[in-house]
Amino acid sequence: MDAGQSRAGQQLWSSHAPENYACPFCELRDGEIRSPENLCALSDLVHRDRTVMAFMACDGFGNHGGHVMVVPTEHHETLYDLPDGTAADIMVMSRKIALAMKRAWDPDGTSVRQHNEPAGNQHVWHYHLHVFPRFHGDELYKQLRHRVPVEVRARKAAELRAVLPEFL
Repeated sequence: MDAGQSRAGQQLWSSHAPENYACPFCELRDGEIRSPENLCALSDLVHRDRTVMAFMACDGFGNHGGHVMVVPTEHHETLYDLPDGTAADIMVMSRKIALAMKRAWDPDGTSVRQHNEPAGNQHVWHYHLHVFPRFHGDELYKQLRHRVPVEVRARKAAELRAVLPEFL
Protein backbone atom coordinates (compact mmCIF):
# COMPACT_ATOMS: atom_id res chain seq x y z
CA MET A 1 0.00 0.00 0.00
CA ASP A 2 1.39 3.42 -0.98
CA ALA A 3 1.63 6.13 1.65
CA GLY A 4 -1.41 8.38 1.34
CA GLN A 5 -3.73 5.63 0.10
CA SER A 6 -6.50 3.77 1.88
CA ARG A 7 -6.53 -0.03 2.02
CA ALA A 8 -8.95 0.09 -0.92
CA GLY A 9 -6.26 1.89 -2.95
CA GLN A 10 -8.11 5.21 -2.98
CA GLN A 11 -5.77 8.24 -3.07
CA LEU A 12 -6.69 10.36 -0.04
CA TRP A 13 -4.87 13.57 -0.89
CA SER A 14 -3.14 15.37 -3.75
CA SER A 15 -0.20 17.72 -3.91
CA HIS A 16 -0.77 21.41 -3.30
CA ALA A 17 2.63 22.48 -4.65
CA PRO A 18 2.35 24.76 -7.67
CA GLU A 19 3.81 23.65 -10.99
CA ASN A 20 7.62 24.04 -11.07
CA TYR A 21 7.72 24.51 -7.28
CA ALA A 22 11.13 25.67 -6.05
CA CYS A 23 11.29 23.96 -2.66
CA PRO A 24 13.13 26.17 -0.15
CA PHE A 25 14.05 23.21 2.06
CA CYS A 26 15.50 21.22 -0.85
CA GLU A 27 17.60 24.27 -1.80
CA LEU A 28 18.90 24.45 1.78
CA ARG A 29 19.61 20.69 1.68
CA ASP A 30 21.55 21.18 -1.56
CA GLY A 31 23.58 24.01 0.00
CA GLU A 32 22.51 26.55 -2.61
CA ILE A 33 19.74 29.10 -2.10
CA ARG A 34 18.67 29.76 -5.70
CA SER A 35 15.17 31.20 -5.43
CA PRO A 36 14.79 34.85 -4.48
CA GLU A 37 11.63 33.91 -2.52
CA ASN A 38 13.57 31.47 -0.33
CA LEU A 39 13.86 32.88 3.19
CA CYS A 40 16.24 30.14 4.39
CA ALA A 41 19.93 30.90 4.90
CA LEU A 42 22.77 28.38 4.86
CA SER A 43 23.69 29.55 8.37
CA ASP A 44 20.29 28.25 9.60
CA LEU A 45 21.48 24.64 9.39
CA VAL A 46 21.81 22.89 12.75
CA HIS A 47 22.19 19.24 11.65
CA ARG A 48 22.01 17.10 8.55
CA ASP A 49 22.41 13.38 8.11
CA ARG A 50 21.30 10.78 5.57
CA THR A 51 17.57 11.05 6.29
CA VAL A 52 16.85 14.23 8.26
CA MET A 53 17.86 17.84 8.47
CA ALA A 54 17.25 20.37 11.28
CA PHE A 55 17.48 24.13 10.83
CA MET A 56 16.35 27.40 12.37
CA ALA A 57 12.99 28.59 11.08
CA CYS A 58 12.91 31.99 9.40
CA ASP A 59 9.77 32.91 11.36
CA GLY A 60 9.33 33.37 15.07
CA PHE A 61 6.35 33.81 17.34
CA GLY A 62 6.20 36.21 20.29
CA ASN A 63 9.28 37.35 22.18
CA HIS A 64 11.20 34.10 21.78
CA GLY A 65 11.95 34.08 18.05
CA GLY A 66 13.90 30.97 17.35
CA HIS A 67 12.53 27.53 16.75
CA VAL A 68 13.74 24.59 14.71
CA MET A 69 12.27 22.75 11.74
CA VAL A 70 13.01 19.04 11.35
CA VAL A 71 12.51 17.82 7.77
CA PRO A 72 13.28 14.75 5.69
CA THR A 73 16.26 15.20 3.37
CA GLU A 74 14.23 13.57 0.59
CA HIS A 75 11.34 15.68 -0.66
CA HIS A 76 8.04 14.54 0.85
CA GLU A 77 5.18 17.00 0.93
CA THR A 78 3.10 15.86 3.90
CA LEU A 79 2.84 13.45 6.79
CA TYR A 80 0.71 11.32 4.46
CA ASP A 81 3.57 10.43 2.10
CA LEU A 82 6.41 9.99 4.60
CA PRO A 83 7.98 6.51 4.64
CA ASP A 84 7.66 4.95 8.09
CA GLY A 85 11.42 4.83 8.69
CA THR A 86 11.81 8.49 7.77
CA ALA A 87 8.92 9.44 10.04
CA ALA A 88 10.64 7.59 12.90
CA ASP A 89 13.97 9.33 12.16
CA ILE A 90 12.21 12.73 12.23
CA MET A 91 10.67 11.99 15.62
CA VAL A 92 14.00 10.83 17.07
CA MET A 93 15.73 13.98 15.76
CA SER A 94 12.97 16.20 17.17
CA ARG A 95 13.66 14.68 20.61
CA LYS A 96 17.39 15.34 20.22
CA ILE A 97 16.73 18.93 19.13
CA ALA A 98 14.40 19.45 22.12
CA LEU A 99 17.14 18.17 24.44
CA ALA A 100 19.70 20.46 22.77
CA MET A 101 17.31 23.39 23.27
CA LYS A 102 17.04 22.50 26.96
CA ARG A 103 20.84 22.51 27.27
CA ALA A 104 21.51 25.61 25.12
CA TRP A 105 18.61 27.90 26.04
CA ASP A 106 17.16 26.52 29.30
CA PRO A 107 13.50 26.88 28.27
CA ASP A 108 10.73 25.89 30.69
CA GLY A 109 9.54 23.25 28.19
CA THR A 110 9.26 22.41 24.49
CA SER A 111 6.42 21.86 22.01
CA VAL A 112 6.23 20.27 18.58
CA ARG A 113 3.63 20.83 15.88
CA GLN A 114 3.13 19.89 12.27
CA HIS A 115 0.65 20.98 9.55
CA ASN A 116 -0.70 19.27 6.41
CA GLU A 117 -2.41 20.90 3.43
CA PRO A 118 -3.69 24.50 3.25
CA ALA A 119 -6.65 23.86 5.58
CA GLY A 120 -4.16 22.41 8.08
CA ASN A 121 -2.07 25.65 7.86
CA GLN A 122 0.76 24.19 5.74
CA HIS A 123 2.40 26.78 3.47
CA VAL A 124 5.71 25.15 2.49
CA TRP A 125 5.18 22.03 0.37
CA HIS A 126 7.88 19.93 2.06
CA TYR A 127 7.05 18.08 5.29
CA HIS A 128 8.34 19.90 8.36
CA LEU A 129 7.96 19.46 12.10
CA HIS A 130 8.30 22.59 14.25
CA VAL A 131 10.17 22.24 17.56
CA PHE A 132 9.62 25.22 19.87
CA PRO A 133 11.39 26.19 23.07
CA ARG A 134 8.62 27.16 25.51
CA PHE A 135 8.64 29.67 28.35
CA HIS A 136 6.00 30.25 31.03
CA GLY A 137 3.56 32.87 29.76
CA ASP A 138 4.92 32.87 26.18
CA GLU A 139 1.41 32.56 24.69
CA LEU A 140 2.88 30.77 21.66
CA TYR A 141 -0.48 29.87 20.19
CA LYS A 142 -1.78 33.45 20.44
CA GLN A 143 1.18 35.01 18.59
CA LEU A 144 1.41 36.14 14.99
CA ARG A 145 4.33 35.01 12.87
CA HIS A 146 7.21 37.44 12.38
CA ARG A 147 10.56 37.23 10.57
CA VAL A 148 13.65 36.43 12.63
CA PRO A 149 16.80 38.19 11.35
CA VAL A 150 19.37 35.92 9.67
CA GLU A 151 22.08 36.89 12.17
CA VAL A 152 19.86 35.91 15.13
CA ARG A 153 19.08 32.56 13.48
CA ALA A 154 22.79 32.00 12.75
CA ARG A 155 23.69 32.62 16.41
CA LYS A 156 20.96 30.30 17.66
CA ALA A 157 21.91 27.59 15.14
CA ALA A 158 25.52 27.79 16.37
CA GLU A 159 24.35 27.47 19.98
CA LEU A 160 22.42 24.31 19.14
CA ARG A 161 25.23 22.84 17.02
CA ALA A 162 27.57 23.28 19.98
CA VAL A 163 25.47 21.09 22.27
CA LEU A 164 23.74 18.70 19.84
CA PRO A 165 26.64 16.17 19.71
CA GLU A 166 25.90 15.40 23.37
CA PHE A 167 22.58 13.90 22.22
CA LEU A 168 23.58 12.25 18.91
